[in-house]
Amino acid sequence: MISRGVIVFDDHFDRNQVLTATAGMNGWTLAKTAAGGSPTAQTVNADAGALALTLAATSEAEILCAYQGDVLYLDPASIQSVDIEAFVSGVDPVTSIIFGLASARNDTINSIANGAFFKMLGATSTSNIVVDTLDGTTTNRSIATGATLAGTLKKFTIDFTNGLADVRFFVDGERVAGSTKFDMTQIGTGNLQPIIQIQKASGTGVPAIQVARFRVQHKFAYGA
Repeated sequence: MISRGVIVFDDHFDRNQVLTATAGMNGWTLAKTAAGGSPTAQTVNADAGALALTLAATSEAEILCAYQGDVLYLDPASIQSVDIEAFVSGVDPVTSIIFGLASARNDTINSIANGAFFKMLGATSTSNIVVDTLDGTTTNRSIATGATLAGTLKKFTIDFTNGLADVRFFVDGERVAGSTKFDMTQIGTGNLQPIIQIQKASGTGVPAIQVARFRVQHKFAYGA
């Protein structure tokens, strides 16, 4: 017998949850770097739901990463789509943010081996969105989308339905970065996980990201 179908991971964060280094509901785990400040990672507005990662007003380097504890359960060849609804605040020139799919997390974003994600680099722009794909061989880094993100919720989509040779990105339903071919065919067995990471290099700013929904749809098959 062969069983095939689709699995949907769809988290609206409509609960009271403080993320910690121990995996919590839906596998969300926190990696945190903060020497003196107290950045927070918790759900807010339990009725509607959102996960808020907020850095502290302490002049130091800080990182908050909500991820699946490096449990890389998503086979890229089986992924169909990723939908993330998010907004940001307080992004300044020392802020960096990514959200999407990645292999093992790293404090240094450019050291992530494999992934497909949206990104904000405050050193370049405090509002512009760029995108990355990496498969260990082909790297597309900081590709401009023409889209921005600030205090208004937007929907971000990574579409794998055209295959790993043609991964596509959308913002509020409109395709972005369409002139770049995002080829991830060399990723091999490099599985991925959901990730949301915000960090600052220094300063007393309090950049934050709120994610109201994180949805991943992927195929499964059991049996011979």
